[in-house]
Formats: sequence, structure tokens, C-alpha cells
Amino acid sequence: MMKHEPPLAIPTEQQLRWQDMELGMFCHFGINTFCDQEWGDGSDSPERFYPTALDAVQWVRIAKQAGFRYFILTAKHHDGFCLWPTRTTDYSVKSSPWLDGNGDVVRACADACRSEGLGFGIYVSPWDRNAACYPDRAAYDDFYAEQLTELLTQYGPLVEVWFDGAGSEGREYDWPRIIALVKRHQPDAMIFNMGAPTIRWVGNEDGVAPYPCWNTAETARASMFTEASVNWLPETPAWLPAECDVPIRRNHWFWHPDDEASLLSLEELMDVYYRSVGHGATLLLNVAPDRRGLLPEADVKRVLAFGEEIRRRFGSSLAEVKGAEGTAELVLEETVELDHTILIEDIRYGERIREYSLEAMLDGQWVELVRGSAVGHKKIDRFAPVRTDRIRLNVLDSAAVPKIRSMSVYCVSGGGRNK
Repeated sequence: MMKHEPPLAIPTEQQLRWQDMELGMFCHFGINTFCDQEWGDGSDSPERFYPTALDAVQWVRIAKQAGFRYFILTAKHHDGFCLWPTRTTDYSVKSSPWLDGNGDVVRACADACRSEGLGFGIYVSPWDRNAACYPDRAAYDDFYAEQLTELLTQYGPLVEVWFDGAGSEGREYDWPRIIALVKRHQPDAMIFNMGAPTIRWVGNEDGVAPYPCWNTAETARASMFTEASVNWLPETPAWLPAECDVPIRRNHWFWHPDDEASLLSLEELMDVYYRSVGHGATLLLNVAPDRRGLLPEADVKRVLAFGEEIRRRFGSSLAEVKGAEGTAELVLEETVELDHTILIEDIRYGERIREYSLEAMLDGQWVELVRGSAVGHKKIDRFAPVRTDRIRLNVLDSAAVPKIRSMSVYCVSGGGRNK
């Protein structure tokens, strides 16, 4: 059955590239790292920022080894401390003893991402608890625009600019000006959740997308601290995919001592993966450097195990069909055990599937394995293991003729023979 609906929203080329990245690493690092806190009030001395062995290449190489495709650094958190030597304030790395005030963490990360082939993005908090001009709206808008311009123009291409709404509830910044700066200097960068975003926040810090998680939205939560929606500018596109952020240490974005017990288990990380990437969203996993300026050994071990488990389960398929229209069917060379499918729509033409079922041929009859609604960029389905040589996708409801980028089948439990 096909519904007659208004023209479907479609993604831009930049959104398509971003959605195909699927996995990003978040890196919360700053003066909070050295103060055993999550939110500083802007009064901590810059002299406390003193990593003894900072190595951004280590951060980025671990991300790449684990299969992440982009990397986002907190260039400025709510405390206002800047990880680059900005002209706008002395509350930055230039006032710290690290590298005698000549260091630039943003530069180190940008260079590492470029050398390792990962996309680089920046988090730059609009809320600033150190800036004396913050109470003066016009003055702070100028201040923030200058900081943002430095970041947009000095560090090469950016894949994403992350605007956090926390702490800014009820505050209106000059979003037309801010968005114009991003579009002028970094037209290919995704804009996260504020102003005129091109990607939206999923609405929680658990890394979990609801299902269905459609790629269109008219509203999103501003922060964890309000149920109010963000007031987006009129030019916000209709196609607005979700990004799921979550820290690898439960509830802690910055590193804290004696906190390894809060590390998410591999099983918990895989559950997050199924309910973020497997629901068509993108996962942004935070792994925070310690006071040395290195990713802790326990965190490194866990994130590498996470990447390896994703590859073990889905690095290769038992069979795959590409480029189908309307429906898709896989005929395998022999009877095998299956317990997973991955469906991917060709979202260049919009999100067309509204309801579907997956069926396997069992004892000469088609038997339903699972039923769903949204497919979009990716839908991972799990079901009890079955032995079959045929599996098919039935589209039960769609907004237009479905275009299937691919359908692939797997045996994660080990009974099959993934290539």
C-alpha cells in the first residue's frame, strides 16, 4: 500500500556523508579534568591546566582503530576555558604552564585527525561562566562570534560544530549571526541542534534513539535540564537526522580519578550500538583523556573491544543484495543459520518505508521473523536463529516506491559462516 503524501524530505550531500560515518568519538577535556568536576564555574586558575604527556595522536589513533570516523573536541566548555590561544580572553591555554603557554589542543587534534583521516569537529559552549561580558547580551554576542570565527577559520575543514544548549535555558543568542558564520566558513560542517541545525540531539545522554527514529523533525529538546524545545530558525531543513551522545564512563563526561568502575561494559556498549546506529542514528561516544593528556588504559581497552565486537558481528555478511526497488529477496547458496539482518534505505530519495516485515522460507513456507516501521539510514534487526536459504523484505506501507540500498544477513551467534 502506498500513501499519497507531500513530497518527501531528502538529505543534502553533506548530511549523507555525515550519516554514513555512523560512529564518532567525543572528547571532553579541559580545566575540569584537573579539578575533578563536570561543570566548572569559570573561577579555576589556568595554572591548574597542566597535562604532563598530552598526545592527541593517541586519542585519534585509538578512535580510528576502534572504527570511529570522526572526532569532536570540547574546545570550550561552560567554564569558558579555551583550549586554543584565543585573542578574546586570557582564560585559555596561553595562561597555563603547559608548554609554557604556547600550546594549542585544538591544533593538536585537528592535525592528528587530518593525518589519520578522521573528520574533526568542535564543541564550543555558548554559555560562558568566566566571560565578564556574558550578562551584556550584545557584547557577549560579539565575543562569542569572534571566538567562533577563530575556530572556524584556523583549523581546517570541520565535520561538525556542536552547540550545547545546557546552561543557556531562557537565553537567546544571535543565532542568525552564528549560523551565518558557520555557513560562510565551514559550509560542509554539520550544525548540532541549535540555531538552524542540520542534525538534531536525540534527547538523552544514554546514547539511545527511540524507535522509530525518523530523519525528519520539527522540534528537539534544548538540554537535559528542560523539557522545552529549541526555537530553530526558519531555514532549518526538514531532513534532520539524530545524533546520540553518551559517555563511556556512566554519567561522567570528564575524566575523574578512581572511576573505572563506572565504565560501561562491552554488553552495555553493544546495546547502545543496536539502539543508536541500529535505529538509523549516529553514535557519538565520549572517551575522556586523563590528567596526563592520555586516554586511560582501561577506557582504551574497552573502546577497542567495542570496535572489535562490531566488526566480529557485522564486518562481513553471509549474503547481501544491493540496489533493489519495492522489495528485496536473498537466495543463499545453501541452508544456513541466520539471526540478524541489516536493512539500509537509499535515503538520497528520502525515507520511504513506513512499515515492513522480514520473512524466511521455513519448511516450504514464508514465516515472519520481525516487523518494523522506520528503516532509514540503517535498521539492525535481531531474531531467534533460523535455518533457511531464503529471506525477503516485505514493504507493507510506504510513502513512495521504496529504494533499498542494501539488505544483508548475518549469524552473530556463531552457527553461520559470515565471510
